[in-house]
Amino acid sequence: MGISENLKYFLSKEIPPHVKLIAVSKTKPYEAIIEAYNAGHKIFGENKVQELVDKFNILPKDIEWHMIGHLQSNKVKFIAPFVHLIHGVDSFKLLQVIDKEGIKNNRIINCLIQFHIAKEETKFGFDLSESFQMIQSPIFNELKNINIVGVMGMATFTENTDTIRAEFKELVYIFNQLKNTFFLSKSDFKEISMGMSSDYKIAIEEGATIVRIGSSIFGFRNTN
Repeated sequence: MGISENLKYFLSKEIPPHVKLIAVSKTKPYEAIIEAYNAGHKIFGENKVQELVDKFNILPKDIEWHMIGHLQSNKVKFIAPFVHLIHGVDSFKLLQVIDKEGIKNNRIINCLIQFHIAKEETKFGFDLSESFQMIQSPIFNELKNINIVGVMGMATFTENTDTIRAEFKELVYIFNQLKNTFFLSKSDFKEISMGMSSDYKIAIEEGATIVRIGSSIFGFRNTN
């Protein structure tokens, strides 16, 4: 099947209406994104800042762009004018930089707090106690140009579905702890971003509100 057929299949058969599908377009040419766009999909995710900026500049301006990869503080300024949601806020320093760039661009930037739920040490993110310390910090309350709307996590890259499911359950537990402790009256703190092409079904079963799917829509990515 082609890109448009893959999207139609996912949106009609695989992804419930309450779950947002981010088409992960990293390394994909403009033509592939336009094919998805022409099929009616306008939500895309990139993991490299330069590629995200290049695609934003060339492609239609009603696309909703998500930064889903590890974000370096010195590159926030390039995406701050337009990014819809930053998924990988993995440090307090990064959140403070995002706030500063939000001030410069006169906009509030939506963010997810990234948690380290995988067994792999290479993954980034907070643990629950670190997130509590950050949110309770006086500095956190001074940040007016960021908007925390939920959490994000990446499961271990494994074929062991029990491990994946347990890690997604942990992220949902973290979300609930934050919601009930700090964000109970904040209606837009509602997002749980977890699940990719290999594990999105488990993620949805466990409570994902956002899934990030690339290869199952666009085919395996070009790594050249």
